[in-house]
Amino acid sequence: MTASRQETSPLANLYAAGASPSSGTERNPASGIVVPHPSSPRMAHLPTVKPPLRMHRGTTSTVVAIIGAGPYGLSIAAHLRARGVGFRIFGNAMEHWRARMPAGMLLKSEGFASDLYDPERRFTLKRFCAQNELPYADIGVPIPRDTLVNYGLSFQEQLVPDLENKRVVALDRSSKNFLLKLDNGETLTADRVIVAVGSSHFQYLPPSLACLPAEFLSHSSEHHDLNRFAGRDVTVVGGGASALDLAALLHEIGSQVRLVARRSSLVFLSKPGPRSFWHKIRYPMSGIGGGWRSRFFTDAPLLFRFLPHQIRLRTIKTYLGPAGAWFVKDQILGHVPLLLAQTPAYAEVRGGRVYMQCQGDGMESELWTDHVIAATGYRVDIGRLDFLSDKIRASVRSIENAPVLSRNFESSVRGLYFVGLASTHCFGPVMRFLFGAGYTARRLSEHLSCDAGS
Repeated sequence: MTASRQETSPLANLYAAGASPSSGTERNPASGIVVPHPSSPRMAHLPTVKPPLRMHRGTTSTVVAIIGAGPYGLSIAAHLRARGVGFRIFGNAMEHWRARMPAGMLLKSEGFASDLYDPERRFTLKRFCAQNELPYADIGVPIPRDTLVNYGLSFQEQLVPDLENKRVVALDRSSKNFLLKLDNGETLTADRVIVAVGSSHFQYLPPSLACLPAEFLSHSSEHHDLNRFAGRDVTVVGGGASALDLAALLHEIGSQVRLVARRSSLVFLSKPGPRSFWHKIRYPMSGIGGGWRSRFFTDAPLLFRFLPHQIRLRTIKTYLGPAGAWFVKDQILGHVPLLLAQTPAYAEVRGGRVYMQCQGDGMESELWTDHVIAATGYRVDIGRLDFLSDKIRASVRSIENAPVLSRNFESSVRGLYFVGLASTHCFGPVMRFLFGAGYTARRLSEHLSCDAGS
């Protein structure tokens, strides 16, 4: 889920794997071990034509290969282990949350909806917080980003101890199975492959900004440490939780920050409070928000898949629009200059600064800034998964560049599965959130255990 700012400490939303090689280390406060601290590439590059992979004499094999070690990949791995299905999992544990989400932020999702998932539901965030004497409530107590990260790393250490801190750099398909190449040169074959890379490859930059050099433009998912912007003029583009979180934190560290948003007014969620019995009936709580529509999306992802694709696409684009968390509202209003009902129309670098023209509601405005942060979300596009071979990319059936999936998350390439954000177009808005990992892990592990036994 997306996240928001904390008065004394951290947050964030969604996962990654298949990311960049490590560029340092950090110590896990939960266990005291040193874990890789990966670098954050500015954008995923479009794939280039690569020669077909070749099997080597030392090629090993596995039943299932999982690409990605965020909440979805780790939850699936925990379920497969419990069912006795052989697998190997590759990636840096909780990398997106550790390396790409700003320190000092809080999750927008409630505590009960911020778990990773093991089959017995024994290793919950609630239990982790109780064991470590950390503040927690199912509803109403924002979860710091650091708490989620340490919980996720502890989950991995205990339930997925054989995670391999390696990056899959190439994936191809033969007549019998899949062939994977790792960043250390190792090759292996797999009968089934699960792509659980999350949002890391799908950053979206508006065309009007994409021409700016990396020195002057970044995506909201590239900022773990904001201190380099202290005292500088920064423009955040976007009106959702990520944009509001960043603007609040930038203001707190002394940046001259402004917010540019296309909406005429900002939306903030209401602070949870006591609810009457009838209000609970009329407006039930779900893992992605209140209301019966949200309950439908969380409780029946499979039914969502059977809706006409036009309805599914419209729902994905419009449901749960940009909104900030209740606890960031007072940090924005009256503190951060707002340029609302405006979108960037043109931007270029002049004299070492960014000159930007904005338009909207029949008006035009101009501004100068040192750096632009685009909190403009993600757009699924399997063409950005540069580790996929040209043959696989051409064979995956898609709608609006998102893979079309079976009821078991399988693509049109037999044995190739996509989960998390990449499955949203088929299974609904819940797959944009941590909460969707539970359904995904249960459904996919059951399918793969039956498939392996057949």
